[in-house]
Amino acid sequence: MALFGNAHTIDPASAQHDYARLLGHGEQVHAAFLLIRDTILFTDRRLILIDKQGITGKKVEYHSVPYRSITHFAVETAGTFDLDAELTKGVDIYEVQAILTQFVAR
Repeated sequence: MALFGNAHTIDPASAQHDYARLLGHGEQVHAAFLLIRDTILFTDRRLILIDKQGITGKKVEYHSVPYRSITHFAVETAGTFDLDAELTKGVDIYEVQAILTQFVAR
């Protein structure tokens, strides 16, 4: 899943409802982001990447990354004229880092 464009936050409760079929019993969405038409879910168990493909977006690929599989991640803030920034001002990159830190460190 390529991370291009601008992301914005989705209400975790809405994501919990919208993607309930993807979640295991008792699995909770803690944060969710929409990136153009792709979605990133941070649950209490894993990172779920939802990649809509094709012109219509009917073909969807789901990637499930257990936090225990993540051994490294990096956060880079955007510069003043950084045109390839992946998250908008509405998304707190430090919140994303905190979520990853919370679950990866387990």
